[in-house]
Amino acid sequence: MSTLRELKTRIGSVASTQKTTSAMKMISSSKMRKATGQLQRLSPYRQMVQHVISHLLVTDQQFDSPLIAERDVQRVALVVFGSDDGLCGGFNVNIFKQLLVSINEVRQEYGQQVGITIVPVGKKMTKAVQKITGKDIQMERVALNTRSGSEELYAFTDLMKTRFLEHTFDRVEMLYMHFISTGKQVFTREQLLPVSYQGLADNVDPRAANSPCLFEPDANTIFNTVLPLHIKSMLQDVFIQSAASEQSARVMAMQAASDNAKELLDELQLEYNKLRQQGITTELLDILGGQVER
Repeated sequence: MSTLRELKTRIGSVASTQKTTSAMKMISSSKMRKATGQLQRLSPYRQMVQHVISHLLVTDQQFDSPLIAERDVQRVALVVFGSDDGLCGGFNVNIFKQLLVSINEVRQEYGQQVGITIVPVGKKMTKAVQKITGKDIQMERVALNTRSGSEELYAFTDLMKTRFLEHTFDRVEMLYMHFISTGKQVFTREQLLPVSYQGLADNVDPRAANSPCLFEPDANTIFNTVLPLHIKSMLQDVFIQSAASEQSARVMAMQAASDNAKELLDELQLEYNKLRQQGITTELLDILGGQVER
């Protein structure tokens, strides 16, 4: 049976843990709100880029760009977004499981001989990917991490674009958790390169046809200027979505840990009170027994 001193020590330890998890939850909540705020600020920029593309696509002109060129797929790059830090529940585990599923889907789509290069973002994901690298699966380390700023992100975008144009990669896809709400994130696999022309056409604003524009110097030149901006905005959106999802997962994990600590604390406090009451009762009986003997 535990002594009062041991129980008091355990109560203090659990109480300290509860305070720590509550503080980490508050910090993660603040970071999550910051990420969702960045998504809101990015939205007007993406809408403006899409607005220009919509005006271009409603014309009868044919557009030519190496960034939309489809070709035989010999090697696929999977850019998978994870986290640098732990304590975020099953965030990284779930993404890694979906990565394995995506690898099988790529092989089914392009053949078992297709080369696969995994580009992990985040220390936790890098460590996990190292376990599955081999003859057909390679890993490429990049300088990008979850704490990177806009310059590093744009440099990474240019790197992926260059690798695609050099035919190092024939297809680049992004794997990440799409942020829906604090309690819900959805794994998403999205094509980055080549840019899907059909995807651009599907997002055309129907109002663009009612407001014709003049393009200078010409529509194709503007298209080739706007398309890289579209790619950058896509990658920036995915990067922030992943960051918001990570912090959301950490909020939920810290909430669960705090609740468990509180439940354990209540149980220990009850056991402590019972043991203390038992000790008091024993002392009173000893005192009464001594008076009777007199």
